Amino acid sequence: MAQNFTRLIPFLLLAFVLTAFKTISAGDPDILSDFIVPQNVSDIDGKFFTYTGMRGVFDKYPTNFTVIKASMAEFPALNGQSVSYAVLFYPAGSVNPPHTHPRAAELLFLVEGTLEVGFVDTKNVLYNQTLQIGDMFVFPKGLVHFQYNRNHNKSALAISAFGSASAGTVSVPVSVFGTDIDDEILAKAFKTDIDTVKKIKAGFPKP
Repeated sequence: MAQNFTRLIPFLLLAFVLTAFKTISAGDPDILSDFIVPQNVSDIDGKFFTYTGMRGVFDKYPTNFTVIKASMAEFPALNGQSVSYAVLFYPAGSVNPPHTHPRAAELLFLVEGTLEVGFVDTKNVLYNQTLQIGDMFVFPKGLVHFQYNRNHNKSALAISAFGSASAGTVSVPVSVFGTDIDDEILAKAFKTDIDTVKKIKAGFPKP
């Protein structure tokens, strides 16, 4: 019995290492300093930790669904801090199409209007809810989710917090129909014909 257990030890250790590596690599890495200073920056003061890119953002509402981000790309001081924000504008009847954030969960707070939200788990179960002003909803990391302003007469506004300085966004429609995936493969996958796939692709021009 002891010999059998001894033989299992290398496999148990390997399983532990692989599990630990997967856990560590799934989010932002820990840093060994209070904050990270970009290489081209030498003088640090309070301005470095201040982001002014949201000033005036509420003065005029856009006519299309719009996301204004404060991630590491826009706000370098977030590097290593595992947090970022976004302001989301939903004109009447607009939708934020199904998408995922591979590196972070999203916590959405509804500021104005009403919003239908939902996500699908790995068992293909849909969890959806209609939010009112002041409601919050969490989208688990990596799961496909959406938001829809079903009200065709009034805009909605939300603020989202992410557990990563660079959460990433993978749009399901764009990733599927805005890339070079073969038409025949998509036709078979979606149980339709190639002409239908081509019509859908026409609405998602390649970048």
